[in-house]
Amino acid sequence: MDNVFDLFKERGLIAQVTDEEKVRELLGKEKITFYTGYDPTADSLHVGHFMQLVIMRHMQRAGHRPIVLLGGGTTMVGDPTGKTDMRKMLTKEQIAHNVERFKKQMSKFIDVSDGSALFVNNADWLLNLNYVDFLREIGVHFSVNKMLTAECFKTRLERGLSFIEFNYMLMQSYDFLTLARDYGCKMQFGGNDQWSNIIGGVELNRRCDQREVYGMTFTLLTTREGKKMGKTEKGAVWLDPEKTSPYEFFQYWRNIDDAEVQNCLKLLTDVPVKDIEAIDMTSGSDINAAKELLAYELTRLVHSEEEAEKARATARSLFGGAADAEHMPSTVLDASLVANGGVGILDALVAAGLAPSKGEARRLVQQGGISVDGEKVSDPTAAIPAEALAAGVVVKKGKKVYHKISL
Repeated sequence: MDNVFDLFKERGLIAQVTDEEKVRELLGKEKITFYTGYDPTADSLHVGHFMQLVIMRHMQRAGHRPIVLLGGGTTMVGDPTGKTDMRKMLTKEQIAHNVERFKKQMSKFIDVSDGSALFVNNADWLLNLNYVDFLREIGVHFSVNKMLTAECFKTRLERGLSFIEFNYMLMQSYDFLTLARDYGCKMQFGGNDQWSNIIGGVELNRRCDQREVYGMTFTLLTTREGKKMGKTEKGAVWLDPEKTSPYEFFQYWRNIDDAEVQNCLKLLTDVPVKDIEAIDMTSGSDINAAKELLAYELTRLVHSEEEAEKARATARSLFGGAADAEHMPSTVLDASLVANGGVGILDALVAAGLAPSKGEARRLVQQGGISVDGEKVSDPTAAIPAEALAAGVVVKKGKKVYHKISL
């Protein structure tokens, strides 16, 4: 398949595109420079960022050059898209730290040698702007009435939209204008929730420079209920192994809903589409094999082949009844939790992140959802002996979650 646009279509990646015919022609006949933006609001990428990393890999393989735009400037303001409340304000130092962390992680997914990809920080042009000049050059091209119809703003109007956030669309649009002027950037990519912001940049290039540029958005990773994928009881599924271990990462994908496995294989892996569509979705063994393949491929890509092998071996041994706890998630409890020769089961579950509160931990125990070293725990007042914890115990939550706890 010569044109990467056709690959995107085949795998169901494309959500919206500004001019499908022209974009397909452009990607087929030229090697273009394109960009995708990331606001470094945390010190690690998470599953929500993963789709754009996959897109950049596909584009780079087809000979196109990615610009990774790191939002050192836009993060100072905060994107209101998809948020019910204003984002937490970060300091310049925190943002700079997160930028460096993002660079390091992204370098695992794309080729950054010899100018094959560029890392650019919009703090370089946004933080030193003269506000009045910016309003005269850029703000004049934006209709407030039209902006208020954008989905990213509509969802916030009832709860309250701050003026600082209202500037975000102008800033992102100005990014596209700057990258087009300085690097010949012809396309912006993003998740489908970024459509309004991308359109703003396309229109700004046309109005300011009479330049034809394009935008494309991609399918968001969502569950059947429309919720974004990548969340667990412990929070986001991170790409940093210190935040989400390779085994936890593997298990996240191994445990997704049956109805989502084919779509995730198409969107996130290089497994041929014909093989994905050949999965017998009425066969439990076929679906389980597909889930394991998905988990293995993504763990290999994000972490390493070695970590993927370890995670798969650990999962197989656990579900096969041989509880080899060497590579499963683990928690070392604080000695202050010990009372009367043991640690209360509720305290242990909360400390290990297996329950968000003692109330939820109590419910899990009472409903028969907790086992310690293979023994069901039904009494919420039970304690795990300190002697057992010194050697380490395996706590099983439900049918699929295993966790090693020790002192």
